[in-house]
Amino acid sequence: MNDYLDLFISYLSVEKGLSANTQEAYSRDLARYLDFLERQGRTTPATVKSSDIASFLGKLKDMGIGARSRARSLSSIRVFHKFLMIENYAETNPAAIIEAPRTLHKLPEFLTSPEVEALFAACAGTSGENVRDLAMLELLYATGLRVSELVNLRLREVNLDAGYLMTVGKGSKERLVPIGESACQKVGAYLEGVRSRQDPLNLNPYIFLSRLGTAMTRQAFWNIVRKRKEMAGIRKHISPHTLRHSFATHLLENGADLRSVQLMLGHADLSTTQIYTHVTRERLKRLHREIHPRG
Repeated sequence: MNDYLDLFISYLSVEKGLSANTQEAYSRDLARYLDFLERQGRTTPATVKSSDIASFLGKLKDMGIGARSRARSLSSIRVFHKFLMIENYAETNPAAIIEAPRTLHKLPEFLTSPEVEALFAACAGTSGENVRDLAMLELLYATGLRVSELVNLRLREVNLDAGYLMTVGKGSKERLVPIGESACQKVGAYLEGVRSRQDPLNLNPYIFLSRLGTAMTRQAFWNIVRKRKEMAGIRKHISPHTLRHSFATHLLENGADLRSVQLMLGHADLSTTQIYTHVTRERLKRLHREIHPRG
């Protein structure tokens, strides 16, 4: 069955144009599923039954894997079996009749404006590391980029004079995102005062570099966020994605329309962006309870 997985990943790359990160997620979900099938003696697509998939999902639940992760695994399994039908490796999709595990819609965590300022203040100083970290955090908050989009941002994709950047998001879709004045200043200071010394000839195409002069990785930036969060004294559990959530939430709180926020975030479906309207609504209700005399 793993031979079919290799064909499927090639299909995602060539036919669907999905990003390397998305391909990796599919591969990770399906590798565990296919190992389970092999242990059940299912070695060809035609031998897989709906009951096998139900048993696999049940095993994930017994392992303590949450409903959201199980639903994602089922989604990967459905797409995989649909591919097998398209390519005539199977006549039916045994995953089609499996109901997805019910998931609770957890509202995304976000930072308040004072917390964002505290995070930036934790980068105060003129060292190269401070200047770079502040530029990355400011740019992430100003644009709502995904962490993979931030670390893969190239020099030619940013125009600080015009105040915009071009990024390639999920599904290899390009989008144009405006950059605020403050973020432009911080990125400009990094490029002029730090990066120009690391890579004076711009031989490395990526904007943000490590201390060794190599391209920044997602894991390295996660560590930066964790370090600056602790320095700022922020008690919440945050990640790079928290700044993306904060970007969207603060835009809506200050009057931005949902469609504009959708375009800047790069969401294919408006319903994905609508979660932030729930965030702002819940915050307003909480403020009313805490502040209004009859709340």
